[in-house]
Amino acid sequence: MPRLSSRFPLVARKAEVDQLRAALERARSGSAGAILVSGDAGVGKSRLMAEAAEIARDAGAVVLVGRCVDISAAGFPYLPFSEIVEQIRSFDEDLLARRPVLSSLVSTGVPEHARAHTADVRQGEDTAARAHMFDQLQLFDAVLGALSELSEDACVALQIEDLHWSDPSTRDLLSFLLSRLSGQRLLVMASYRSDDLHRRHPLRPLLAELVRLPAVERLDVHPFSQQDAEAFVKTLSEGDVPHDVAADIAMRSEGNAFFAEELLATRSTSDGEIPTVLADVLLTRVEKLSPIAQRVVRVASVSGRWHVRHGTLHAVMDLEASELEAALRESLQNNVLVPGVEDAYTFRHALLREAIYTDLLPGERVRLHANYAEWLAQQNRPGIAAALAYHSTRANDLPTALAASVQAASDAQHKGAFGAKLQHIERALELWDVVDDAEARAGVSEFALTCKAAHAAGSAGQPERALAYMRTAVPLADAHDDPVLSADTRRQLALTLIGDGQWTEADQAIGEAWELIKDSPPSAERAWVLAMRARVTMVDTQRRQFAEAAEEDARASGAASAEADALISQAFCDYHDGYPERAAELLERARRRAEEARSLDVELRAWYNLIFGRQDQGQLDTAARIADEAMRHAADLGLSWSTYGLQIRWISAMVHHARGDWDSATEAAAPPGEAVSDAITALLAASGAMIQVGRGQFEQAERELERLRPEWYRNEDEQIAILAGTAGAELACWQGRSEDAVTVVDEALNAIRFCSGEEWPMSGIRLSALALQAQADLARSAATPRDAAPPADIVEAGDNLLEAAEKTARLGDPRGAGLGPEGRAWLGRARAEHARLRGEETPETWQAVIDAFGYGEVYQQAIARWRLAEVHIVADQRNDAADQLTNALSVAERLGARPLADAVRSLARRARISLPGAPVPSVDILTPRERSVLTLVAQGHTNRKVGEELFISEKTVSVHLSRVMSKLGAAGRTEAVALAYQRGLLDETPTS
Repeated sequence: MPRLSSRFPLVARKAEVDQLRAALERARSGSAGAILVSGDAGVGKSRLMAEAAEIARDAGAVVLVGRCVDISAAGFPYLPFSEIVEQIRSFDEDLLARRPVLSSLVSTGVPEHARAHTADVRQGEDTAARAHMFDQLQLFDAVLGALSELSEDACVALQIEDLHWSDPSTRDLLSFLLSRLSGQRLLVMASYRSDDLHRRHPLRPLLAELVRLPAVERLDVHPFSQQDAEAFVKTLSEGDVPHDVAADIAMRSEGNAFFAEELLATRSTSDGEIPTVLADVLLTRVEKLSPIAQRVVRVASVSGRWHVRHGTLHAVMDLEASELEAALRESLQNNVLVPGVEDAYTFRHALLREAIYTDLLPGERVRLHANYAEWLAQQNRPGIAAALAYHSTRANDLPTALAASVQAASDAQHKGAFGAKLQHIERALELWDVVDDAEARAGVSEFALTCKAAHAAGSAGQPERALAYMRTAVPLADAHDDPVLSADTRRQLALTLIGDGQWTEADQAIGEAWELIKDSPPSAERAWVLAMRARVTMVDTQRRQFAEAAEEDARASGAASAEADALISQAFCDYHDGYPERAAELLERARRRAEEARSLDVELRAWYNLIFGRQDQGQLDTAARIADEAMRHAADLGLSWSTYGLQIRWISAMVHHARGDWDSATEAAAPPGEAVSDAITALLAASGAMIQVGRGQFEQAERELERLRPEWYRNEDEQIAILAGTAGAELACWQGRSEDAVTVVDEALNAIRFCSGEEWPMSGIRLSALALQAQADLARSAATPRDAAPPADIVEAGDNLLEAAEKTARLGDPRGAGLGPEGRAWLGRARAEHARLRGEETPETWQAVIDAFGYGEVYQQAIARWRLAEVHIVADQRNDAADQLTNALSVAERLGARPLADAVRSLARRARISLPGAPVPSVDILTPRERSVLTLVAQGHTNRKVGEELFISEKTVSVHLSRVMSKLGAAGRTEAVALAYQRGLLDETPTS
């Protein structure tokens, strides 16, 4: 059965492919060379070699492949070269007649004259040795000669795989070949497993010699990064795995492609066992060790950590120091363990440790954990509580595990590691009912521990779990028969409900809290309940009333954090009433007050509202500066994925996207890389999809948008539908699917109204403008010639869309006192697209859009300049058009906005306008063979006819077309041809 990944596009290996492609080009020009491809088992060497072979075949080279196998050295000498000679015979039937010595490498057997010669020289050891060397030299010369002859007609790409299993004869012949590379059109590629090369491996000396040859270069295939590994898993599964599963598999595989495939095949996650096939592969390496070395690595696997110190192993094992050192040295030499920091050792791969641990007998496992726990309990140093809790739990010492888990949670809190804190608290809560006198052993009540769990979950980006814990905490609080405690717990429940987007229930919870505490004197708890009432209410007058009352109570009781929260709500009221600077001053006061009180969540809320206000005013540079500082601060606190930590990340991505710093936007929208709520992952993915569409990464964007569809109706955040709907509409427009763009906008608006409860959500202006763009594109494609009237149904649909945008501007509820710069700019864009639809656009129409986005949205300005250039071209104002196109192209290239850059170049080419420094668009997006295939498809040829014209198989044509469609983001061959012409990738005019 073939490896799964061999059927999928190569992922994240551009640098490696570029190196192979460059070496192949040098070989084609008559400069022979060799590349030694190394990497751990399963890292992707074979897939890379297969890609190199495909590239070579596409370039017209002859590809020869030989493989070494894991057998004894005396089994099959010259095995890979035997395969290669057999393949050469398929090109040259007279090969053996001209070079009879090669018969010894093929199935025909040794020729008679060779056997006679061998018999004659067997008269003494020296004579026989000289004869053997003579025969070997003849064979080596014959192989080199055959390859040289073949390379005269075509470039030859010779591949030898799994060189670590090579026999001595193969290594000798390879050394001979590489030392004689010169002017042949020959590229030799040989792969080997670097992790199999122990210190005494026979390949090591040969590699040391080969790398000194001028024609030889190295290519080290490293494991994927976390992000690339996730992309690999998603590609492998065709997007059919949730993001958290893909992230988990990517993390466990540590970037190893084979490990990822096996984990994916069984959907194995951190909670499950390693697949049997993978465990067998991993344990094979361990079984080669001596019994004592195997015992040492088994004990090391129980440590439960990435590393284990030498002293720890010595303490928990009854081995002499010399025995332990010898066993560790053996484990290091066989690449089971690798040196870590200071005196520690780590497993070469985390899954190897997991496989060894899983292979332990149950009783053996408990005994070893008890040894570790006993040793840890004797240590009097900080930071060991987590390890003690882990080993005590596995050793069934539950009282010790409970106390250690609570202490470990406190340690994690001090480090800002809220995810780890949550894990430790959850372990403590799991043990609570099975440990006698749990409260005394833990030093904390179950109620307090439950509230801590809720706070840790919210801070770690798990709002659903936070909510579950707070719901549990309410009856625990009520059991104390303390109205103030019950009210404060309900206030915390309301806060958690807001974080999960459940505003109606939050209003109910804070109402109950107020009824419990309203008759109490001023206190921190009462101030906080009032502050939460100000947050929850939707009535502006009530919000200010509650916020001012909260501030008064907070000052009377010295509750600085509640005071800061109340100031933020007052700032919100000021901003909505049209006093943005006064609001900003209040927010800064609130931020400083929260910082003084160490109220981290309130501080982040102030940061978020500062950013939002400046963005809404169109002060993008100021908003970006604040956002960068706030993101760094949230990360330092360990709160990147808390409610407002996430909001800061999301709005930072939007601000940087708007101001044209797409690299910073991509960084802000990057996946968390840790277990967080699906809502968080979805919001970031939707933010990232906008950048992917703008940069022409259509295939990746399509996968993300398809995965996000079920998230559109999440009650807690309409932003997912806003961002995904915007990205989906823009994607459809760039791909020429105008009707789909309109459908996406309709569905997005329905989802936004459902989530927000607003009839006229402000995002409707932007979405209506994008739908109008799609309708204008439809009108242009349907109206022939250009000055003909567009179809009536399209005009009517466009009129309705513009009316919806205008109504939203009048009836919607903006954050400020009126429509902000962004809203006004998008309304102008909607009007301009409507004029384009009707054929009524003028230069002033699009200049108004450029001016409206002048507050800093450079990408939207560039799009408007592209449209303005079209108007100038129709009016034969070529110089004005050239100015606009040059400006638009400069912005598009700086942003990496490939679709816009292609569209600008295409318009310039059609109008015969020369743009300074503008090369032929996207010359590198298609390989020469792909361009040849697409050219013939554009001429109406079938796949079979294309294959006949290019002398390739019909299946190969289909493969090339699939790659072309993927690169262009096309759904079919016709769309691929149309997009290629639009982007200037095909020079000829398509036949009708």
